[in-house]
Amino acid sequence: MPGTDHTDLNKAGSITADATLVGSGSWATAMAMVLTANGRRISWYIDRPEIYRHVRRYGRNPFYLPAVELDLNLINPTDDIHAAANASGVIILVTPAAYLKAALERVETADLAGKTVCSGIKGIIPGDNCVTGEYLIRRYLIPDENIVIITGPSHAEEVAMEKLTYLTFASRNREKAASVASLFSNRWIMTLISEDFIGTEYAAVMKNIYAIAAGIANGLAYGDNFIAVLLANAAGEMSRFVTAMSPLNREITESPYLGDLLVTGYSQFSRNRNLGFMIGKGYTVRNALLEMNQVAEGYFASLRIHEVNENLKADIPIAETVYRILYTNANPVRELKSLSKKLK
Repeated sequence: MPGTDHTDLNKAGSITADATLVGSGSWATAMAMVLTANGRRISWYIDRPEIYRHVRRYGRNPFYLPAVELDLNLINPTDDIHAAANASGVIILVTPAAYLKAALERVETADLAGKTVCSGIKGIIPGDNCVTGEYLIRRYLIPDENIVIITGPSHAEEVAMEKLTYLTFASRNREKAASVASLFSNRWIMTLISEDFIGTEYAAVMKNIYAIAAGIANGLAYGDNFIAVLLANAAGEMSRFVTAMSPLNREITESPYLGDLLVTGYSQFSRNRNLGFMIGKGYTVRNALLEMNQVAEGYFASLRIHEVNENLKADIPIAETVYRILYTNANPVRELKSLSKKLK
């Protein structure tokens, strides 16, 4: 029970896990809650010592979703990444993209061989400048059919409050996607299966850029009417870009595309929208980033999408506007005024 020290249970190898979580933030905490609510046993690798100790002793994450009670009868918190990786055939990565390489620093290709590796990360890996699926294929030689992307409109805060949420599980291997989805499915988590392995992941990255744009507009006192037009145009941009990346017969109005875009562009929980809002209010990009106590994935995503699009040549004026503001010190007032003349 939360509040009890489960030291014996937490010894490496003391349970066989249905899944391994890697990460210690809000989304990892919400996933731990969902999985254990479904009776799933999990091994949870927590790389921050203060969080690891607190979860292990009290069954709560002291910094992220601290009100959530975690069932330590079903959770094996560990600070040993090898023990965590070997505890299950399903590895779920839920760190911020910026911290993934550090979290997996001691993991070798053999540790992940033959496993289903899932990514709930909606960002770009700095340095390698690629999405998580691409990084796993390049660095750990994981076949793409062993990778499952977890996406959709899913703020961790609402998941933890048991608000009805739709998660999409995307993989080239539909059976593996369905198998992972079955771990999560319950009365408030609806699960959808997709084979759009590339498009869903890049859409999840792009929506963070558009949320920054919406935040900038809000900070500059543009109204809801304009922001609605902005996001409608952003959906068109997203469609053009992911189609250029991976031509498929996809419906951009479905939840992993438009749904995720809307919740990130409008929600009070959106850290990317909040970053944009501060920039619109006059913060420098550097100072706005320093003020954030969580990672705004859209900052790194903006550079990656810009660089990829130098070859694709997709028409994405909103994303390019955000790139100029974030990386070339362009003036937000002038940039939004110019952008407003291009929207339809």
